[in-house]
Amino acid sequence: MSSVADRLWETIEPYVAAEGVELDDLEVLNGGQLVRVTIDAEGTTTTEHPAAELGVDVIAELSRGIGRLLDAADPIQGSYTLEVSSPGLERKLRRPRHYEKSLGKAIKLKTFGEIEGSKTHSGTLVAADDESFVVDVEGSNRTITYGDVSSARTVFVWEKSGQEAKQA
Repeated sequence: MSSVADRLWETIEPYVAAEGVELDDLEVLNGGQLVRVTIDAEGTTTTEHPAAELGVDVIAELSRGIGRLLDAADPIQGSYTLEVSSPGLERKLRRPRHYEKSLGKAIKLKTFGEIEGSKTHSGTLVAADDESFVVDVEGSNRTITYGDVSSARTVFVWEKSGQEAKQA
């Protein structure tokens, strides 16, 4: 993270934690003109958590609070746009914590170089630690370090019955 992103993280994280949600990701894009904040319910492995339902009203309230914090702290010179959202159905995987929270789910990723003959990998995320993760690709486990990943995301899978959807 850049020093601006570090300062933003240090400013925003305690506020959202006090509100019962997790600062999932933070990006400073377009030379600081766009601040993208992704929030998630803490411990998203269960929907029993009261903040697990990050609806539009909750996100809007958090966005206003984060906006006031940033106005007071003034960590970015000039004007910028603040975007606050939840990870969505297909979450980007950018940090080891994202992988840990997505264990057992279907993922798709691209690597900078070939691993086992391919730069694209789709399968089930079966393990993750601070340095690498393991994807089961058609019955074969591939261990991939985070530094080898150019992009990764979870994949939303519709149930065959067409009645329900789930994140694999």
